[in-house]
Amino acid sequence: MIKNFMEVLKKTKEQELKKVAVAVAQDKPVLEAIRDAKEQGIADAILVGEKSEIENIAKEIGMNLSNFEVIDEKDKVKAALKAVELVSTGKADMLMKGLIDTANFLRAVLNKEVGLRTGKLMSHVGVFQLDKFDRLLFVTDAAFNMYPELKDKVDIVKNAVTVAKAVGVETPRVAPICAVEVVNPSMQATVDASILSKMNDRGQIKGCFIDGPLALDNALSEEAAAHKGVTGPVAGKADILLMPNIESGNIMYKTLTYTTECKSGALLVGTSAPVVLTSRNDSHETKMYSIALAALVASELKKK
Repeated sequence: MIKNFMEVLKKTKEQELKKVAVAVAQDKPVLEAIRDAKEQGIADAILVGEKSEIENIAKEIGMNLSNFEVIDEKDKVKAALKAVELVSTGKADMLMKGLIDTANFLRAVLNKEVGLRTGKLMSHVGVFQLDKFDRLLFVTDAAFNMYPELKDKVDIVKNAVTVAKAVGVETPRVAPICAVEVVNPSMQATVDASILSKMNDRGQIKGCFIDGPLALDNALSEEAAAHKGVTGPVAGKADILLMPNIESGNIMYKTLTYTTECKSGALLVGTSAPVVLTSRNDSHETKMYSIALAALVASELKKK
């Protein structure tokens, strides 16, 4: 099982080289990530955006643009649509957000003519490497679905399982996170967790173990789970943390990002191709890890 991002990069390099279309590529951290991804054999890229600005940034960071296809498009909305079209027509394997606001970027992703709609729910998956754990942690959904109902959580789990399997987790362990580890009819998240667990038992959600409700300590710590008498295939061993709503997911994501020495990557899935959707504040290293994750997911989707 892959335990860190060095192993993620190694796995990515061992597969067929994938190509990412970058929407509005005139962004320094994005181009730094693309430069490093190309140099390390992680991914190739097509850069869509204002060519003169891309050239200025490339010169500043020592990036050889002769190694890349650059499509000159000054209008950001049109550039995003063009990048999406490159993916939907098979000229690129995945999409990456550059210097464009998320709303306009997602409008391009959802465009009825050239977009990446599948009819499935889209969801955000953050992947974290933390010194304390011997495995990667997958956190979902911290950025896209605000208050998912049970049927939404089914799709969010399936999307996260796709990412975890692409990374090399053979049978991911999913913990629906709640405030407590018992079913309380007054707490809808605990009810949803118990139903998801039963659906998993009956084969309605396949390819993973789901057990909940679990409080965060019982999901991550075997010692804490044992102390509270919580048993099961997921207790203390969770790979995927299914957060009950966007507030808890976002707080969890940013707590890990800003209070730990973690490495991370993030992407949007449920689309016909993976979408690298990172924060403007994310480092170029985080963006590069996200590209590597997207390349693995693209390979997984191709298998299916």
